[in-house]
Amino acid sequence: MEPGLERLNSLAANEAAAEFGKCCGSTTWARRMAAECPFANSTQLITIANRIWWSLEPDDWLEAFASHPKIGETQAARGTAVEAPNHPVRAARAETPENWAAHEQSGAENAAEETARSLAEFNGEYEKKFGYIYIVCATGKSSEEMLAILRERLPNDAETELRIAAREQSRISKLRLRKLIDQ
Repeated sequence: MEPGLERLNSLAANEAAAEFGKCCGSTTWARRMAAECPFANSTQLITIANRIWWSLEPDDWLEAFASHPKIGETQAARGTAVEAPNHPVRAARAETPENWAAHEQSGAENAAEETARSLAEFNGEYEKKFGYIYIVCATGKSSEEMLAILRERLPNDAETELRIAAREQSRISKLRLRKLIDQ
């Protein structure tokens, strides 16, 4: 068994939920993941994470979205607006291996001024239209690619876009779960 998975399996439920909170900002998802411990292997972990994610309510998805910085935002990690400052999942996110979000969005770090300005402008339009920030699995994408995807998704209807954003969050969570068990 992978050492990180063994460590995760050995945690008390509240500690495991805090660890899962590093991967996804939905407290319901994190608690349900903790309730599924122990995991036999990383494949089972990812399979269960996916099953739980797609069983959640849209409000749970929105909670997860709110835990992310905006694409191109310089602060890598901020808590969700819906969490109390001393909430255990929020506290765990503050301890997340320092730069997960920053590393994931590194393609936006060196964006040309015009691209950065456009990202900020379209992020604002997106948030105004849908009521949550633009979520994309940014790993490996340049700022120009993220901007193109944002422009492509902006015309979507609310229901379609919520499903797309949820799919992107699921991808992000899977990447972070792998990082969690590899640390």
